[in-house]
Amino acid sequence: MEKAMKSLFLTLAKNRAANRWAKRYGLRLGARRFVAGESIEHAIDAVRKLNASGRMATLDYLGEFTSSEEEVRETADMCLKTLDAIHRSKVQANLSLKLTSLGLDLSPDLCFELMRRILARAQSYRLFVRIDMEDHAHCQPAIDMLKKLRGGYDNVGIVIQSYLYRSEEDVKELGAQGVNLRLVKGAYKEPASVAYPRKEDVDDNLIRLIKLHLRSGSYTAIASHDERILSEAKRFIEEEGIPRSRFEFQMLYGICEELQLKLVEEGYRFRVYVPFGVDWFGYFMRRLAERPANVWFVLKNTFK
Repeated sequence: MEKAMKSLFLTLAKNRAANRWAKRYGLRLGARRFVAGESIEHAIDAVRKLNASGRMATLDYLGEFTSSEEEVRETADMCLKTLDAIHRSKVQANLSLKLTSLGLDLSPDLCFELMRRILARAQSYRLFVRIDMEDHAHCQPAIDMLKKLRGGYDNVGIVIQSYLYRSEEDVKELGAQGVNLRLVKGAYKEPASVAYPRKEDVDDNLIRLIKLHLRSGSYTAIASHDERILSEAKRFIEEEGIPRSRFEFQMLYGICEELQLKLVEEGYRFRVYVPFGVDWFGYFMRRLAERPANVWFVLKNTFK
């Protein structure tokens, strides 16, 4: 049953009709738990509260259904406005974004042009930009874009997903190049031909990738809510004597609040991934797919 529900939510995440239907109801469906709001102002308010408790943030303007150059440029403008808002408000945050929302499928040249503009603005504010990883078909194009961008900018990193077989080689290569990596399990529906089908293998590979990248000396963002993985990472860090300035822990907005604060109390650098925007449905569905038990929470909010 759980596997079937996960498959359903991942399918809905890519469904444009479901996305349009959800927007009619706004965040009342229960997405407020996982999404900071629909505007930059809502997002900045959420970050201020996180900063007050010792947590940094990365802001992600949600946009997954860009199908025209006009929509792509609108998304790029929102990314620039987000950087402006971070700088103006002086909150501790950086920017995360998806290359498909910036036209990677529409025109790689346009995507590159817009990314250069975003990175230049971020660089002027001394801010960092993270490229989020999407499904496996976009993995190599995203890494290729990262390498091209790093020819002119060093304030950009990327996400690597442990459920893909290829990820160990990617981490080795990017770690040798000094790339700042965010290491995650992955939340897309993938075939067994490219991804580990068993959760245990995904978990074990994430631990392996964390250790591999920490050893490389490159900055590592350890993104997990799994206490076993966090404990293993902390044990390895202590054994290897890795400075706390070379890594941080990350979690998603609205998930494992007590565990987040516990890590802050223990003196670790900690960052919360804070999504916002009107195109929140796909992100919300992937969160439900990760933990179908959240469906009950959604149903209670829907019928209040």
